[in-house]
Amino acid sequence: MKRLDHPLLSPSLGSHKTLTSFHFGQPGSGRKIYIQASLHAEELPGMLVAHHLRALFEALEVAGQIQGEIVMVPVANPIGLAQRLDHKPMGRFELDTSENFNRHYPDLAAAVEAAVMNQLGDDAAANVGLVRRAMSDYLQKWTPATELQSLRRTLLLLAHDADFMLDLHCDCEGVLHFYTEEACWPQMQELAHFLGARAILLAKSSGNRPIDECLSGAWWQLADRLKASGRDVPLPQACCSTTIELRGELDVSHALAATDARAIVGWLQFIGVVACQQPPQVPSALCQATPLAGSESLYASSPGVVVFAAEVGQHLEVGELVAEIIDPIANTSQRVNAGVAGVFYARIRDRYITAGGELGKIASAQAFRSGDLLGA
Repeated sequence: MKRLDHPLLSPSLGSHKTLTSFHFGQPGSGRKIYIQASLHAEELPGMLVAHHLRALFEALEVAGQIQGEIVMVPVANPIGLAQRLDHKPMGRFELDTSENFNRHYPDLAAAVEAAVMNQLGDDAAANVGLVRRAMSDYLQKWTPATELQSLRRTLLLLAHDADFMLDLHCDCEGVLHFYTEEACWPQMQELAHFLGARAILLAKSSGNRPIDECLSGAWWQLADRLKASGRDVPLPQACCSTTIELRGELDVSHALAATDARAIVGWLQFIGVVACQQPPQVPSALCQATPLAGSESLYASSPGVVVFAAEVGQHLEVGELVAEIIDPIANTSQRVNAGVAGVFYARIRDRYITAGGELGKIASAQAFRSGDLLGA
């Protein structure tokens, strides 16, 4: 194992933060896997999973079983991890800009298009190498102006040439669920099943460029532009990414983290990055993949105390009661019912809601939304 410390741009005199990456296996010896945790810094289950993965990867490396390269960033957001307000963690948005730490990554397809489009030929592997070098050149030339930009650049430098990218998050309260782009799903579905995902949400592009889609989206976007130009040039989906929501914020336990870490190693054995005598069988799917555009967000039309009638993981039918909003002053109760049929896969942790606040989400099989599909 090799540890690398990457200094971020200092935002103020006497203030310095560092991003740390751990490297297992040998670069260039096989496929590259990139794993990061807690980019939304208050979402801690992934950080504990990374702790368990490190021990497993160290043992596998000593045994000579890593057939490729694994890069892991267990604390992907030292900026957000240090942010607190009134004793509460504030790790989703940078306080200086109010920007979400997992939005607004660069459009890598647009960044490299001019440099690569006329150079692509008949060799798919050579085309992948050409695009990755162009991405590296672009990122090396990017001069960040802020600490946040330097974090984004550092993460992308570590991840841009990965074959698979796993971004470990969690929800407020929820079951394990799985986001990926449609172009990545054929290569990522086994990972969802190894992890026991209870909801799988697919989109061609969810909008606002989170880091996972920044990396994988560049490949299908370039392929689409080649096709639109009438060029029959092989350009595979060379990076497949996913955001894995490891249940809820309070689901931080060694038992869960060890289970998730073993599931990820089982998938790595299945795809041949970790050597084993007999690759494990893929577990049966616990759910069907559904469109992210079919996910219903439930909102409160009035403020009050939230009393959930539905548990996360529960399958709901249209019209079924999800929650009541109690106003103890007016002595009223607002019923919030499911507008679609599907799995109630996430809900808020707080039990007081203001008017217009989001309460939870249901994954349905029918797409009905368009535009940007992710919340703030």
